[in-house]
Amino acid sequence: MKIRPLTENFAVSPQIHARDVAHLAREGYRTIINNRPDGEGWGQPRGADIEAEARAHGLAYHHVPISNRGLVPGQIEQVAAILDGADGPVLAFCRSGTRSAHAWALSQAGKMAAQDIIDAAARAGYDVRALAQFLG
Repeated sequence: MKIRPLTENFAVSPQIHARDVAHLAREGYRTIINNRPDGEGWGQPRGADIEAEARAHGLAYHHVPISNRGLVPGQIEQVAAILDGADGPVLAFCRSGTRSAHAWALSQAGKMAAQDIIDAAARAGYDVRALAQFLG
């Protein structure tokens, strides 16, 4: 599991497994956002298994499945609401972390300067410049 921080309280990661949740809890994460639809890929862990482990460790868990076809406005609003209500650091994941990084970037439009969003994503290894027109 490769955790890529975008801000002090938000990070993304490629696919996690239930066995990773204890480590995330020890690292101080309080919320997990699963942006991967169940059954998207062969060998992918079930979201319900990750959710059960998250709840067992006292972490909030949210499933906001984003297809590989892209985001829809309701998903951006969901992610924004989760981040606004989180009581500590949040980790979002999908297959590679890219969809999670894009959802975060769009959820921060109007809250952060567009260039700050682009720079934060770039430091984590994600290129969100194509979203620039929607960020500012």
